[in-house]
Amino acid sequence: MTTVGIVAASGYAGGELLRLLLAHPFVEVVQATSESNVGKFLQQVHPHLRGRTSLRFIPQDALQACDVLFLAQPHGEAQTRIERYAALAGTIIDLSADFRLRDPATHATVYGAHAAPDWLARFVYGLPEINRAALRESRYASGVGCNATATILALVAVVRTGLLNLNQPIIADIKVGSSEAGSKPSESSHHPARTGVVRPFQLTGHRHEAEVRQAFADCGSLDVRLAVTSVEMVRGVSAAVHVTLPAGLAEKDLWSAYRAAWSNEPFVRIVHDKTGIHRHPEPRLLAGTNYADVGWEYDAATGRAVLLCAIDNLGKGAAGSAVQCMNLMCGFEETAGLSFGGYYP
Repeated sequence: MTTVGIVAASGYAGGELLRLLLAHPFVEVVQATSESNVGKFLQQVHPHLRGRTSLRFIPQDALQACDVLFLAQPHGEAQTRIERYAALAGTIIDLSADFRLRDPATHATVYGAHAAPDWLARFVYGLPEINRAALRESRYASGVGCNATATILALVAVVRTGLLNLNQPIIADIKVGSSEAGSKPSESSHHPARTGVVRPFQLTGHRHEAEVRQAFADCGSLDVRLAVTSVEMVRGVSAAVHVTLPAGLAEKDLWSAYRAAWSNEPFVRIVHDKTGIHRHPEPRLLAGTNYADVGWEYDAATGRAVLLCAIDNLGKGAAGSAVQCMNLMCGFEETAGLSFGGYYP
């Protein structure tokens, strides 16, 4: 069995990693850290893990060598300790933003100066749907921004097939659930202030825009603009990306583009039905899964299109993609440990 450790495993992403990895057929979770919960059983922080493990949280200073180390710390922490982590594990997957952007100048603009800029080029952006081959050859994978993930996957089919004019602004209207803010309470996440809301909170200059531009850098410089709104759900990201395609396309043209992009992808599903209340991608149906559902609406008279993608922000937008990366990097079946298909209602 491949041995796995998780740094900062007490947050929502850490709990999702534990849930997935404890059921994984090829790995054994041997250590999980939390500075504020040292000595507690994992289930005391993550009650859904009752009966799944007898592990207790340990401090970072007690970390031992293992095969794979997941880093689930807040942004800015992994980069200050990356040399120590690399000495402990041959494979590292960081869920934070610390190694997502390959260019140090871009990272400095978006997040501030990097503490270990030489490490940026060693990490592969951890979205298998666009970086599968590179991940198979890499020892280090970055996390993905959940809003960036939904935007990238919404765009892939029309970018790859050349349907999208890349000189136009690309407007991504994104609705997000409360777990995106993390497990630490804040004024905005306090229940009386959060429940029932449709609250715009970052309509310009979102930091995930840089990830989307980087993902399509080989196609040119995309003018991507994210507008993010909090809505009343716990898990989920729903992206509606507004673009203009050539007018006069037939429905079969768009189906052809989407099938070309996604037919062989294990975790991307095309959702584009003509009738029914579930004819478009819905985050609620993806809770707990590593799936991304993609679809579109298109007006042939004007060329106006809305490209859709829904994911679970803790799944495909964080822990799920991280486990999928591990599977590729370690030579496992890509879908191992990620077969849960959701629930309804």
